[in-house]
Amino acid sequence: MRKRKAIRTFIVLLTTVTVAAGISGCNYKRHLQDSTYDYGSRQSGDPKRVGSKMYGSMSGLPGQHDNAWFEYSSLLSTDVSNINGVAGALVFLTDKNAYVAMTMDWTAVGTRNTGGAESREQDNSGAQEGVYNHSNGSPYWNNQRIVGPFNSYFSINDHNDISSELKQTIALHVRRIAPTVQEVHISANQEFVNHLVQYAQEAWAGHSLTPWTESFNTLIKHQFAGGHAVPEPLDVQQRRGNAIIHQG
Repeated sequence: MRKRKAIRTFIVLLTTVTVAAGISGCNYKRHLQDSTYDYGSRQSGDPKRVGSKMYGSMSGLPGQHDNAWFEYSSLLSTDVSNINGVAGALVFLTDKNAYVAMTMDWTAVGTRNTGGAESREQDNSGAQEGVYNHSNGSPYWNNQRIVGPFNSYFSINDHNDISSELKQTIALHVRRIAPTVQEVHISANQEFVNHLVQYAQEAWAGHSLTPWTESFNTLIKHQFAGGHAVPEPLDVQQRRGNAIIHQG
């Protein structure tokens, strides 16, 4: 009799522990999905989905990308770079908007709306062989570019393919620090990132960005407003300008 009672008690305790473990596992899974390590689950109640959309075109006004000035923000760039899933970010403020160029490191899941590893735009297979370009064995890399097709952090060609949860997270970070911005535009496009790093280099060197405002606006319109023109990289524009000065 005592033995049967002991067995029943053991079964009850085992069931209680099993249920508790199951609940704990569910809570952990939900906690992970709600965190900034997961931008793909999109379950109801996820804090990354609560509230109105804070990124992209919001005003619908013409000339939204006709910026009167632009400047590099070290504070915002550092803040956004620390977000899970973001390898590095360059953030520029204008009289109207904030523009974010970023690379990805896949430290969070779901940063891309569709596709997995097979959809990555970078081939990093040559890193272990000490080469940059695995297709031709070249060890060389243009240091004025921070993302490329080989052995670099990851890019996403179309900004519409970036997870809406990640863009919302970034926009909230930007607006917390710069609450007066009208719109926050975000891209991980390789060409866009490499253009903006050259503007950032000018700012780091203490040079005025005023001479490049028109070029910047042209780039922005191409990336976010369907503009057809793409400005030459800043170093190319500078070389051409220097050549004209010397010829004169």
